[in-house]
Amino acid sequence: MSDYQHEVEELERESATAARLFDVRRIIGGLFTVYGVIVTIAGLMASDADLKKAQNININLWTGLGMLALGLFFLIWQQLRPAVPPPAGEPADEGDDGPEKDAKG
Repeated sequence: MSDYQHEVEELERESATAARLFDVRRIIGGLFTVYGVIVTIAGLMASDADLKKAQNININLWTGLGMLALGLFFLIWQQLRPAVPPPAGEPADEGDDGPEKDAKG
């Protein structure tokens, strides 16, 4: 029986690792950070003609900085509050009370 228990514990550890690895905040934060860096660099390299087209507002710089800030926010949020998978013995709550609730009332 200890072999099965060891297997179950190993699978639970792998499940927790997978939950943290595929956290949507990491994906969104990473993409916004990468694109924010690219757009910020484009804003820093803007020519006078580009600024004149945008009424002297460096829109690439401001958008890039905003994207960079949002991406870093998601990554920091993910580090401060990591995803925790539900306990193995408890089913996920789907908002359905099941047939017992329907039969009672």
